[in-house]
Amino acid sequence: MLNLSDLSRIKGFRFPRAVIGYAVWAYHRFALSLRDVEDLRAARRVRVSYETVRDWVARFGGQFAARIRRERPGPADKWHLDEVVISI
Repeated sequence: MLNLSDLSRIKGFRFPRAVIGYAVWAYHRFALSLRDVEDLRAARRVRVSYETVRDWVARFGGQFAARIRRERPGPADKWHLDEVVISI
């Protein structure tokens, strides 16, 4: 997940940075629907509508998606394959 220091653009909202950050991160990282993210937040007793999550994703989603893509490992120079031999 992203550090809270990376969320400097998130100021002046009703919910804390951690709540907004987790909702947007979960939406992009796990390809969840807005209602799934709403259910995840409700499980933690944070009442957020899916419209609010949609607004957060539209506003901060590009920043989160770029960070997740950057942290994803790239293709390596070595490929490891397992070999299976079956005698008939």
